[in-house]
Amino acid sequence: MTASVPGKPITVLQITDTHLYASGDGCLLGLNTEQSLQAVTAEARQTHLPAELVLATGDLVHDGSAGAYQRTFNHLGSLGIPVYCLPGNHDEAGALRDNIGNDLIRYTDHVLHGNWHIILLDSTQPGSEGGHLAPAALETLETRLQASPDTHTLVCLHHQPVPMGSRWLDTMAVDNPDDFFALIDRHPQVRAILWGHVHQEFDRMRNTVRLLSTPSTCIQFKPGSSEFALDDTAPGYRWLTLHADGRIDTGIQRLAEIPGSIDLESAGY
Repeated sequence: MTASVPGKPITVLQITDTHLYASGDGCLLGLNTEQSLQAVTAEARQTHLPAELVLATGDLVHDGSAGAYQRTFNHLGSLGIPVYCLPGNHDEAGALRDNIGNDLIRYTDHVLHGNWHIILLDSTQPGSEGGHLAPAALETLETRLQASPDTHTLVCLHHQPVPMGSRWLDTMAVDNPDDFFALIDRHPQVRAILWGHVHQEFDRMRNTVRLLSTPSTCIQFKPGSSEFALDDTAPGYRWLTLHADGRIDTGIQRLAEIPGSIDLESAGY
């Protein structure tokens, strides 16, 4: 639990899908992911600090290695504010937890901050790129929501719970969204749901809940593509201002250009 001034807006940064490797030379489809993350964190430091916390919403590393986690946490920790992590399909949850060597890096299922409750769900399945919210995850969500019925709530996970309009990408969405949304619909304090995984921006409303996804700090997927395709937009992150009355201001901050080159002809990875 983190203390803050009641009534004061909270600035949150979402940094997602960093895909680092054990080696600093590691490239994903031609792009050095560590150099790209370094450029994104520099942009965040210049543009959106001070902030209260970072949400790192999965695929922190690409190879599941201890070295990759240590490199990722060094970069995220350099922002000087708490970083709340959840795993993605390229992560190893045990390795993620075991390699936290920085007091600013946190691995927990929720945090109360001022007038807001942030809940972090694990949507990963062993051996699968797709998402699933296991009974334990849904039980945790229910328990946390019941415990703070009057606190504005932001729910975070890695996989998208709604279709993105890309046939190939939507095969890796949360496979039990009806269970998830039935639970969300019982708790009117939920203001937004936030995810990574899709390497692109998304901002829609479902009833009174805002649905948000965020670009990767490295490569981007082409929106609306039925087959795997990369986009030529620059990496970035999302900023959110969480107001005491439940309002959310948010936007995407991108680098001016891609920090290197990518293989736009790639058919996958």
